[in-house]
Amino acid sequence: MIRFSADSIEMPALDERKVTRWIRAVAADYGFSVGNINYIFCSDERELAVNREFLGHDYYTDVITFDYTTQSTLNGDIFISLDTVRSNAEMVGVPFEHELLRIIIHGVLHLTGQGDKTPETKAQMTEKEEKALAKLH
Repeated sequence: MIRFSADSIEMPALDERKVTRWIRAVAADYGFSVGNINYIFCSDERELAVNREFLGHDYYTDVITFDYTTQSTLNGDIFISLDTVRSNAEMVGVPFEHELLRIIIHGVLHLTGQGDKTPETKAQMTEKEEKALAKLH
């Protein structure tokens, strides 16, 4: 089950059925089924608190993925800062909705094992995000 919720922030406008089908399709592309994925949309301050408390990082970020995947079933909690998504969208000149969908699938790609810590893996992540986004549109 894929759940979308908002933590002390207004829920973004999403076609949850369409996005859920898309997430399942992308997961299947990588040989996974979807178990329980919880998306928690929040503010920068909440994201920073999660980053500090659970990861020991003292910086803002757009997405934090907690991976509970078992074998070929994706499970996880994905925190998304709508504040950072909005500012990133403005910075790169894309609509907020596009950037939000990119970050939504970014979390799923992390659950499939894709990293983004090196320039090479970051480039691979971006390529996979674009491929997934093309599948939605």
